[in-house]
Amino acid sequence: MTLAIIHTRAGLGLEAPEVLVEVHLANGLPGMTLVGLPEAAVKESRERVRSALVNAGFDFPLRRITLNLAPADLPKEGGRFDLPIALGLLVASGQVPPEALSGVECAGELALDGRLRPVTGVLPLAMATRRAGRRLIVPQENADEAALAGDLEVLPADHLLEVVAHLLGQAPIAPHRPPRAVPALEAGSDLAEVRGQHQARRALEVAAAGGHNLLFAGPPGTGKTMLASRLPGILPPLSEEEALEVAAIRSVSGLSHAEQWGVRPFRAPHHTASAVALVGGGSRPRPGEISLAHRGVLFLDELPEFSRHVLEVMREPMESGQIHIARASHERRYPAGFQLVAAMNPCPCGHLGDPRQACHCTAAQIQRYQARLSGPLLDRIDLQVEVPALAPEQLTSREPGESSAVVRERVLAARERQAARGALNARLAGRALEEACALQAADRAWLAGVLERLKLSARAYHRVLRVALTLADLAGEARPGRDQLIEAIGYRQLDRLLKG
Repeated sequence: MTLAIIHTRAGLGLEAPEVLVEVHLANGLPGMTLVGLPEAAVKESRERVRSALVNAGFDFPLRRITLNLAPADLPKEGGRFDLPIALGLLVASGQVPPEALSGVECAGELALDGRLRPVTGVLPLAMATRRAGRRLIVPQENADEAALAGDLEVLPADHLLEVVAHLLGQAPIAPHRPPRAVPALEAGSDLAEVRGQHQARRALEVAAAGGHNLLFAGPPGTGKTMLASRLPGILPPLSEEEALEVAAIRSVSGLSHAEQWGVRPFRAPHHTASAVALVGGGSRPRPGEISLAHRGVLFLDELPEFSRHVLEVMREPMESGQIHIARASHERRYPAGFQLVAAMNPCPCGHLGDPRQACHCTAAQIQRYQARLSGPLLDRIDLQVEVPALAPEQLTSREPGESSAVVRERVLAARERQAARGALNARLAGRALEEACALQAADRAWLAGVLERLKLSARAYHRVLRVALTLADLAGEARPGRDQLIEAIGYRQLDRLLKG
């Protein structure tokens, strides 16, 4: 047989479209031509495959070889096509029977001696292979990740010889069945360690219950970062589907999933991060921090120190829950359903309103510093909370606060009420939000007057309703009342917090 067709898949973000590796041997001067829109790493596979076949003891066909990666208009990148190309050459040259690859997909990079090296983005590939009802041959180091796809026969191998021996029936490869790790909270992340800061702890619980964005403002050393790091510990555990989605994003980013399965992401990029690092992109678009924080927490410490341009590019993903990256020859769409938690000082020196130490900043410096945060960005942050300096007796108190486990129980109860509505409160909008709140006429009139006095936008109005609804859920109330509305509005008084 001089024609062979091998099934594999390309990597386009979280998608893995099918690619057919077509190998044809013809008479003529020996040579190898690779077509089908391959990028540089794929073109180089010709030399890797040639050396791997020869060093593994196979006969390299000395004929005119045409390799086509179909469909031709789909970009192909990376070393994942090495193994399919090598197997295609073996089938086309008669060294492996074509029926041995029936119902099989494969991916893997080849070393020059025939060893298989791992590739990135295996989990989306495995999920697509499972949907196609085929088996999957991958490098041994990718086996655990591929097995996360669920009901899929994963065949791991360390060497090309192992793959061929399996296909010939000489030494079948046993399907990979790794034990799945049970998610656990990180040690040392319990809310009981936080002293005082009752209002901030309350806001953290509200944020966890409704999926709201949160901003802590206060002097240095008051526990803003400590509080933010405790948020994942009071969030509900990921469902199987959500955990798989998070693992897929880590897979295409080349990050390990082994110690992160089922754990909500907590990403904390430095304030020098670029816009591309935060939202994703590049010449070959990759997920950014907002996608790596999907289903988890994105913590931005020292918020005003971030470039204003960098912060502004987050505004649209904060609303839509996804990021669309378009380039001249690439287009990717990544999920970005993250929960933003930010921390900031009230002024450049950090001591505006601090009773322990006087602020030395001028009014102009304070104004420039606070102006780094635009109104539209702050409008998208539901909870804006002051974290004041603690009194000495609070610092030395040995009385523990509520543990994360206790708070999580209330959060879970509130989220169960939201599940009955079909969405988290932070995502409710339009008629669904109005019907869920169902304010009494007196409360509605009172709220309209408050919004007018505070000059709050229509977006702020809806966010006040969402927070009030979460407060009602935590209290076990069917709908928010005046008390919940007052507390929700109190979380949007950032000017008061910053002016000290």
